[in-house]
Amino acid sequence: MPVPHNIDHERELWDAFARSTASQVEEAEPSFRWTQYADHGPGPELLGEPATALEIGYGTGRHLAYLAQQGVKMTGVDLSPVGVEQTRQRWGPLGVRLYCAEVLDFLTDHAETYDAVYSIFGAAWFTDPARLFPLVRKSLNPGGVFVFTQPPAIPGAYGPQGMYKGGFAGKAMFTYRYSYTPGTWRAKLRDAGFAGAVVRVLAAPQPDHIGTLIATATAP
Repeated sequence: MPVPHNIDHERELWDAFARSTASQVEEAEPSFRWTQYADHGPGPELLGEPATALEIGYGTGRHLAYLAQQGVKMTGVDLSPVGVEQTRQRWGPLGVRLYCAEVLDFLTDHAETYDAVYSIFGAAWFTDPARLFPLVRKSLNPGGVFVFTQPPAIPGAYGPQGMYKGGFAGKAMFTYRYSYTPGTWRAKLRDAGFAGAVVRVLAAPQPDHIGTLIATATAP
C-alpha cells in the first residue's frame, strides 16, 4: 500500500537539510559523480550526450552546474524553498532553470521533455516509483535516458522505509525512501514503459563499505 507522504512536513525536513548545507553550496565547485565516494565509479557519460537534462532533487546543485558548464541546457526541481533559493544564488548565473515543486506535481504539470532525467541520491530515492517512473518516462524524448543512484537496499528490508531527520531526538521530521533489489527495480522500470533497464550495485572502493545502486533505463 502507498505510504502517507505529507509534503508540507517533508518540505520542512528538506528546508532544515538545506540550511545545514548552506556553506557547502556557497563553497561548492561544479562536479559530477554518481556515487558517495570521490574519484569512484562512472561519470556523466551514463547520460549519453544530452542537449537537455532534468535533475530531480538536486541538493547543492553542483551536478547540474557541471553539466551546464558542458553546454547542456539544465533544469532542476527540488522540494525545498530554502535549498532552491540557495542554489539559485550560487548557480543562477550559469543559466540553469530551477523550480521549487514536488517532483510528481512538476512532472504532471510541465509538458517539456528532455534528453535525460537523473537523480543522484535525490528524488528517485524518496518518491514512490510506481508513481514517479511513468511520469519520468513521459518526460523523456525518444531514446532519452533515465539514471538514478542511491544506496542499495539492506538485505531483507524492501519497499518504503521511514527515515527520521538527524537521529531520534527533537521534533519528529521524517520522510520515506524506497529500497528494492536490482531485479525489482528493473521490473518497475519495465512496467513503466522503459526499455533496456540495467540495475547493478557498484562495490565501494574499500571492502565491506556501502556500495552504490546504479540504475539506467532508456525511453523507447
